[in-house]
Amino acid sequence: MTAVTLEPRSLAARRRRVLGVVHRDFAALRRSPIRIFEIFFWPTVELLLWGFVTLFLQTQRVPFVVAFLIGAVLLWQVLQKASNEISIAFLEDIWSRNLLNVQVSPLSSVEYLIGLVLFSLGKVAFAVAVMGVLAFVLYGFGLTTLGVGLVPFMALLLVLGWSLGLVGIAAVLRFGENAQVIAWSLVFVVQPLAGIFYPVSVLPGPLESVSWLLPASHVFEGMRTVMAGGGVPWDRLAWAAALDVGYLAATLGLFAWALNYARRHGKLSRFGD
Repeated sequence: MTAVTLEPRSLAARRRRVLGVVHRDFAALRRSPIRIFEIFFWPTVELLLWGFVTLFLQTQRVPFVVAFLIGAVLLWQVLQKASNEISIAFLEDIWSRNLLNVQVSPLSSVEYLIGLVLFSLGKVAFAVAVMGVLAFVLYGFGLTTLGVGLVPFMALLLVLGWSLGLVGIAAVLRFGENAQVIAWSLVFVVQPLAGIFYPVSVLPGPLESVSWLLPASHVFEGMRTVMAGGGVPWDRLAWAAALDVGYLAATLGLFAWALNYARRHGKLSRFGD
């Protein structure tokens, strides 16, 4: 077989390097039953927990629609896993002392991030699919209940999750492994403000103002509007999209700055020591 040499900056070469990151992470995942189990274990536990809560509320004749909580749980998992999967994939390169190897390879930082995003997208899709089936079988809730809003709802949460993941990665690059708690817990800081399980209006005034600066708040308010029989609030989604674009651009800049800082101060070679 004749070896094919690609021009390093060609689209084909870039695509091959990105897919190499995806293939590497998939190979590691395939050989770890525990990691495969973890993809859907915690989302399933959370779905069961909130599902039983909603069934209890129904038996007590609480004026609440079961679909609200189940839909919130499913969309929350999109946000949480999008954030955690990209940051944990980066941390695994640190834990395995592989980050320096990645940085000295022909792989660019942008290609590396795209590979992490694509792999995390696959894991999110798998987890949501499993939860969707369970929600339908156990509680009669179908994802199609969200109608045409399902795709933009999930897309906006994915972008926000990746932005939060980049903040966590930047924190680790800047402050070292001691900051890794930020990488997987930052999304939980957002949770109380995003109006996931309750309307934003229940928050105190100052916190409500902060909440509207989060794309997730517009998404979950839109979800409740749709489930209450209204149309998709495209104005809310437009605001969420604009916020997403701004946050993603800012976090990409933050990541580039933190990576440059780590390189200039020789921190990359000390990760994993």
